[in-house]
Amino acid sequence: MTATTVVKQQAGPRRAAGPAPARRGRRRARLIALLFVLPALLLLGALVVYPVLFSVGRSFFDASGTRFVGGDNYTEMFRDPATLKAIRNTTIWVVVAPALLTGLGLILAVLVEKVRWATAFKLLLFMPMAVSFLAAGIIFRLAYDEDPDKGVLNAAVVSVHDAFKGTSTYPTARGRTGLLTQDRDGSYRTTASAGDTVALPMVGVLPGDLPGNASPARTAAARKAAPGELRGVVYLDFTPGGGGRQGRVDAQESGLPGMKVEAVRDGETVASATTAADGSFRFSGLTAGPYTVKLPESNFAPPYQGVSWLGPTLVTPAIIGAYLWIWTGFAMVLIGAGLSTLPRDALEAARMDGANEWQIFRRITVPLLAPVLTVVFVTLVINVMKVFDLVYIIAPGPVQEDATVLATQMWLVSFGGGNDQGLGSALGVLLLLLVIPAMVFNVRRFRNSQR
Repeated sequence: MTATTVVKQQAGPRRAAGPAPARRGRRRARLIALLFVLPALLLLGALVVYPVLFSVGRSFFDASGTRFVGGDNYTEMFRDPATLKAIRNTTIWVVVAPALLTGLGLILAVLVEKVRWATAFKLLLFMPMAVSFLAAGIIFRLAYDEDPDKGVLNAAVVSVHDAFKGTSTYPTARGRTGLLTQDRDGSYRTTASAGDTVALPMVGVLPGDLPGNASPARTAAARKAAPGELRGVVYLDFTPGGGGRQGRVDAQESGLPGMKVEAVRDGETVASATTAADGSFRFSGLTAGPYTVKLPESNFAPPYQGVSWLGPTLVTPAIIGAYLWIWTGFAMVLIGAGLSTLPRDALEAARMDGANEWQIFRRITVPLLAPVLTVVFVTLVINVMKVFDLVYIIAPGPVQEDATVLATQMWLVSFGGGNDQGLGSALGVLLLLLVIPAMVFNVRRFRNSQR
């Protein structure tokens, strides 16, 4: 027997005994891994698995949880008008918000690449992600306030409106009863003839609300009209400190400047004027005969108050706008990361072939970014299905039902006054069933990308 044969015979048993220690090592490694994962599994079971199973079971019982009702809660869920409205609003959220966010994120990610301060711009857009939904809801609740003195959006809208259309000077003014006749449209009128001087007494204006250039009307009221001329004065028929006579221009009574006055004959306006600082006005070149002296309703129109952002019609788009403010930076950063991995040689080759930037964007950039765009879109779909904070905080109480989504409706039914946790659990199960397909789709795409 040679030395080589002896070595082989001795080495043979050692190779046969090798797999057992290897298996023991693998089992030990798995046990150690399980010990590290065990706390996370316990938390996952306590915070996710158990609540899901409990909610499914609870959905088959009545509000008190003592009587089994089978599928009655699910039947009631689709008969309740509030729940149907929540499903409709959730559908609007799922269709509109992720699409807008993905589109905005894509456009901003492409544009940011072409600016010098790209990092600062990305940081600025991403900063709202650091704001909690509670704080963002309070911010936008104030921004959407209908009072232009509080809500910044309505303040801007009112400023633009007044810049182009103007505003009434005396929204609270009204004619002195018995001396002026009020028409259905809110205007006031009296009758006078060419050559007359007419006084138009008004009340309802606080002395402190008078324009700064307002002056006493007594002198203007004493002027006589020339032939073919019609004069008059619009004044505040109120004497500070008391005294004076109604319908008569007293010494301390002020004119109302900036008031529009019209002379009407046979239903047509033949002349118009604006009152001076002392409230006086004058029509010249009139033919003889009676005229209707009219103060148009535009003098007394209430001030424009802006848009009812949180009214029943616009409350859902307004809340979606707040959501876009928060999540646009998230979409932009993720799409920007995908954009940075695109092969630059393909883009340069397209430019050398004569393609313009729009053709490159539509035919090369978007197709290559399709996997990233899909992941961003599906992630946002999952997120908007669970939106709760913004809807609950921004929507005022009277329009809460008009803005409700499945998550808020589930809370309102269970804890917000409904006290029907059976129906609330059924809503929770419905929300889970809607979220699961999107989650499965995202997980499969992630696994395929890893392969």
